[in-house]
Amino acid sequence: MEVSGEQAHLLPVGERARHLFGKGEGKVTPARKKKLAQLDLFKVLEQADEGGTTFGLPAGKAGGTVLDRIHQSMILFAAGRSEALKRFIVEVGVGRDERFWKLAQALSALYPPHTEEKRWVDGVLARKKGLGF
Repeated sequence: MEVSGEQAHLLPVGERARHLFGKGEGKVTPARKKKLAQLDLFKVLEQADEGGTTFGLPAGKAGGTVLDRIHQSMILFAAGRSEALKRFIVEVGVGRDERFWKLAQALSALYPPHTEEKRWVDGVLARKKGLGF
């Protein structure tokens, strides 16, 4: 989130990937084509895996806020890392926090239709029941 005076702007999920997956501050360079944007997410996750992390997360740690954890889940979904997503939600335990599911549902309602972020958060929500939540 960027704050300027009394206004706050929520950064796109892809721009937070490096921060969320332990490879330092910085943004994933926005790409002009959807496929390229998704490749940037893959690159961030591959770099995180090379750095000795657990499924892209430093020592299996979840983000510090509920929004961070939702964004981490969305990025794992976008990268097609379904086993890592399952472990993150079940074993790390982010799915036990009802706030996680409530905020994910709110984001789904707020994201414009036909956007990647909406598809990603809806993909995470679609796994809720199958994961026992």
